[in-house]
Amino acid sequence: MYQQIDNFKLPPGFRGRPGWYVQLWWIVESLFFRTSPQFMYGWRRFLLRIFGANIGQRVQVRPSVHTQFPWKVTIGDSSRIGDDVVLYSLGPITIGANVIISQKSYICTGSHDYLNADFAIFTEPVVIEDECWLATDVYVAPGVTIGKGTVVGARSSVLKSLPANKVCVGTPAKPLKDRKQLATYPEEIQKAWVV
Repeated sequence: MYQQIDNFKLPPGFRGRPGWYVQLWWIVESLFFRTSPQFMYGWRRFLLRIFGANIGQRVQVRPSVHTQFPWKVTIGDSSRIGDDVVLYSLGPITIGANVIISQKSYICTGSHDYLNADFAIFTEPVVIEDECWLATDVYVAPGVTIGKGTVVGARSSVLKSLPANKVCVGTPAKPLKDRKQLATYPEEIQKAWVV
């Protein structure tokens, strides 16, 4: 015998809120978050915040994003969360500032101990540091930290932490090359470009 699912039990306080509160969030997400027009980013920020998420300024979360437990999610200023992204926040998810998480990516903070007959559940936090870009359909495993400025290529699986300032691809994702910083220009020149 490998697992006895009938013996599975959630640890006390696992969700971080009472069951009725969790159900209320799922109803609100279904009726008011997912049905909101795409441009209503402020409305979705408001809904996430009233359910305990720590959401920065100018964050854009698409209406098709699913957040399991928003009270375990932090998103820094000016970050973008794309269509059909899943923030499976059984444990804490911390997303830095100026991060892009592209469509269909899956950020996972929980799994099961397959060596335990009761299939015990566990969580480990995920941290995505400032200025990262996760391209489409990236999977991030529990316990992973992605270092500042790192790019993860489309359809990669991040099973272990990645260093900062790299371009990483594959399953498992591994550094391919350094990410070069963009040139910066004096403010006067930037203003001159604006027509």
